[in-house]
Amino acid sequence: MASVDISQLRNVSSDVIRRAEKTNSKVYNVLGGDTTGNDESFKTIFSAAIDNINTTNAYLSDAENEEIRWALGQTDSTHDLSIALQKAQMALQYTVAIRDRAMSAYRELTQMQI
Repeated sequence: MASVDISQLRNVSSDVIRRAEKTNSKVYNVLGGDTTGNDESFKTIFSAAIDNINTTNAYLSDAENEEIRWALGQTDSTHDLSIALQKAQMALQYTVAIRDRAMSAYRELTQMQI
């Protein structure tokens, strides 16, 4: 099974994809307008990160349950198993990429000279 590294997705050049992102993304303008303060912005970003972790955990749990069902012979569908495993893998890669970016930003902030 080919591994896709979603941490390398950058600089999307398609206008259609950019418009779809603006329309459908939950995190596109996460900081809101100028009226929201720093506390509210941090709260929004932190909530989105927690939701991401919970979603990843759910995908990992679903994949594990599918593996158990397949191993016990309760299902013959390797298709469902492979889909569940791929969802879990992609979600975990995305979560790790976000964690790495957050840690990099934290390190950069702590090394700033005032």
